[in-house]
Amino acid sequence: MAAPVNPAAPTARAGRTVAFVEGVRTPFGKAGDKGIYANTRADDLVVKVIRELLRRHPELPPERVDDVAIAATTQTGDQGLTIGRTAALLAGLPKTVPGFAIDRMCAGAMTAVTTTAGGIAFGAYDVVIAGGVEHMGRHPMGEGVDPNPRFVADKLVDESALVMGQTAENLHDRFPGITRQRTDAYAARSQERFATAVKEGNIGPDLVPVAIRTELGWDLATQDEPPRPGTTVEQLAGLKTPFRPHGRVTAGNAAGLNDGATGALLADEDTARELGLPVGMRLVGYAFAGVDPEVMGVGPVPATEKALARAGLSISDIGLFEINEAFAVQVLAFLDHFGIPEDDERVNPWGGAIACGHPLASSGVRLMTQLSRQFAQRPEVRYGMTTMCIGIGMGGTVIWENPAWEGHK
Repeated sequence: MAAPVNPAAPTARAGRTVAFVEGVRTPFGKAGDKGIYANTRADDLVVKVIRELLRRHPELPPERVDDVAIAATTQTGDQGLTIGRTAALLAGLPKTVPGFAIDRMCAGAMTAVTTTAGGIAFGAYDVVIAGGVEHMGRHPMGEGVDPNPRFVADKLVDESALVMGQTAENLHDRFPGITRQRTDAYAARSQERFATAVKEGNIGPDLVPVAIRTELGWDLATQDEPPRPGTTVEQLAGLKTPFRPHGRVTAGNAAGLNDGATGALLADEDTARELGLPVGMRLVGYAFAGVDPEVMGVGPVPATEKALARAGLSISDIGLFEINEAFAVQVLAFLDHFGIPEDDERVNPWGGAIACGHPLASSGVRLMTQLSRQFAQRPEVRYGMTTMCIGIGMGGTVIWENPAWEGHK
């Protein structure tokens, strides 16, 4: 017998459209004592992006923010203490605004977006802030972790699964057609595309200047520290392979160790229109998938297949791809699987993490922010995708629709 319906009970407002309003990020720095953020706290980087989102959108009353979700892979020290809540308080949001922390390793910010987007679609939220931070200089990957010995003793995973560079070498083994020469060529192209995007003014609008303390006094970080414009294939060919003798993965064809934070405003589209907030993208769907942890770089393939199937789309429907470049081999494995040329202009047209950096949990929103700005320039493109591999054998993919698509006009 069905339970009686309480007429006073709230009903879920299912099916609401989730809008990506805007994303911002700090410039990304090199991890370590000589990096630009050596003397800057991780939570202060988050505060900068939250304040910038509010500064850019005075039409949004701060009390209308329903939640703040901030991801960090290493949740300790200045990245701990439920950083979504503490950063919200430090940023000056009303004390009535809650917050929480998320960890899905490299896909932390991506998961912050998809988790809160689900809340928007269900009707639990109208407006949220989602993002991520990683200060790898203060908190190296794996700091303080204690993997259960059964992982290796019971042969649940290969020992190499816990070292991301070794998983990339394993991916080369699985796909021998992805040679060192191909990954180096891809890496050089990423550097070139990012440098061109900077010159053409496509990266600057994403960045929030950050006051930093140096040996010479106070300064202002206004641009990414990791890029190496002018990098050539010949230069990359001379780099060492730290994860395996005579291997294929180098510091040149992989993202570095970086510090930085990202943040995005998401809203129910009707609420965005009510408040006068712009709509940069519409969420179509998303999926996460697991793979063998020792070849975690292949994760975006099943995640993308799953997301496309759920959305009723095919890979040919996607007009722009933002693929996180943790390792060049991982991107090439994705492109080869779907039959996409490695120099395709739809793929990371403004370069990627090999050039600008990959502060782990923050990178998902960087991908989304760049895709949103590309949408604004490309009204002929209807659908775009952000996708990334995730440590311990996972992949995540989010599909977006361009509100500027000329087919709507």
